[in-house]
Amino acid sequence: MLAPVFSRRRSPSSVLAVSFVAVTAALAACSSGVSGTAKSTPVNEVAASGAPSPDLARYYGQKLSWGPCGPFSKTADSAQAFADPKYDCANLEVPLDYARPDGDTAKIAVIRQKATGPKIGSLVFNPGGPGGSGTEYLPSVSQQIGTGTLAQRFDLVGFDPRGVGASTPQIDCLTDAEQDQERAKVFADPSPAGIAAAEADAKSLADRCGQRMGNEVLANMGTRDVVKDLDVMRAALGDEKLSFYGYSYGTQIASAYAEAFPQNVRALVLDGVVDPRQDYVESSIKQAAGFQQAFDAFATWCATQPNCPLGTDPAKATQAFTALTGRLITTPIPSGDPARPLGFNDALTGVTQALYVRQLWPALAQGISGMATNDGKLLMTLADIYYSRGQDGKYSNSLEAFTAISCVDNGGVSDPARVKELTVGAYEAAPYRSTGKGPVESREPCAFWPVPPTSSPHTPDAPGIPQTMVVSVTGDPATPFQAGVDVAKDLGSTLITANGTQHTAGLQGTACIDDKLTAYLVDPDTKQQPATCTIPAS
Repeated sequence: MLAPVFSRRRSPSSVLAVSFVAVTAALAACSSGVSGTAKSTPVNEVAASGAPSPDLARYYGQKLSWGPCGPFSKTADSAQAFADPKYDCANLEVPLDYARPDGDTAKIAVIRQKATGPKIGSLVFNPGGPGGSGTEYLPSVSQQIGTGTLAQRFDLVGFDPRGVGASTPQIDCLTDAEQDQERAKVFADPSPAGIAAAEADAKSLADRCGQRMGNEVLANMGTRDVVKDLDVMRAALGDEKLSFYGYSYGTQIASAYAEAFPQNVRALVLDGVVDPRQDYVESSIKQAAGFQQAFDAFATWCATQPNCPLGTDPAKATQAFTALTGRLITTPIPSGDPARPLGFNDALTGVTQALYVRQLWPALAQGISGMATNDGKLLMTLADIYYSRGQDGKYSNSLEAFTAISCVDNGGVSDPARVKELTVGAYEAAPYRSTGKGPVESREPCAFWPVPPTSSPHTPDAPGIPQTMVVSVTGDPATPFQAGVDVAKDLGSTLITANGTQHTAGLQGTACIDDKLTAYLVDPDTKQQPATCTIPAS
């Protein structure tokens, strides 16, 4: 089926950590150069008194058993990173359903790099998604931070949210072969018959997930429950108050935590902000426009390069691109894997993957050049990165978790008028994704999801929280700039405006941003001033 309108939200570090290695290998083999006002569902039983309820005491009082990280590895890359003795890992036990704390439990995988100097406490990271693995991400952010102040003063901590990565139960709705098959399907027929076919496939996906995971698991996979886990983790780490850095979807966790546990906040950084006021329709259309903006910026850059596959006039780039992709709807091209030719969906997904970060623009230009000469290998490599498909054909569960968490967070769009608003709005906002046949006004899997949502759009409200920081990039495709501006106002946050074209910006080598964030995290009581910084072009 078509790649989701609502794209994953990951930090560039989590994208680049795997992208450069895979893309470099592919290049060597290639022949050519996402508003309401209602409050979200209450998320805790703790906030009113500041102490956990007695039936949660055993979870809050647990001691983590730290040990080698090898057993937590899910990929060859993470196995290599986890072998470094500076990392240790543990499982945090939490209730599967906080309404039944004596029932089944879940285990949250946690990784730690100990502070090398006088310790302030723990600094917990989430790389986004939803579905991103914080255990796999921590070595990447650790490399960015190096041996500087944050590594000296904090235990750096990552975790896999419930259902994700090495945490259990793990969301696992499709086999590897089924994921390959779904990617190859294209529903580009806007007729009633075409809509019916697309919806039948969407319902089948939802039904399979419900049958294979069970409703109790799916019903408790949302952000509502992740923030409860995060507070249990805070206590188990020995921290009186939480210091948290959330990238992208991680900002949704951060704002929800601030609302649920305001008395337990020490410092929060929201980088690449998801606006909780926006419903799925509004957020998806704004995100589609954000990716079109990034595509246009890429096209402008490409026009200045020798042999740009989209030509020398950026105004005609979208038309040139859709002429190349439109033929893939019926005639996929070779990708280097005879069983998986590059079709329309994977071509778009590969391009979208590269639009997250400017550093991938040269590879994107080469991938589009390859597509023009019937060589789909590089774009397929980029699409595989997006879908977290390894060279062995095995998928991580990040996309399955993305769907399951998004559905229980956002709910489904079933009203025909809203379906039309979503499909037509996203189609018009991102013409580079056009099939040339018009929008298919079909419902997505969340409309058929077997459990109801546990959150709703609302204005974030966390009175009394200490100073927080927001980083928002002017040309962010996945979480457009204005969302950061709005949420910073809602939470009374200090805003860092980052001029650039990429998704998120903090702790990624721009000194103007990183120095301010470091000063804040070390001493959140010192008043920070709004700032504007520019991300280097390369």
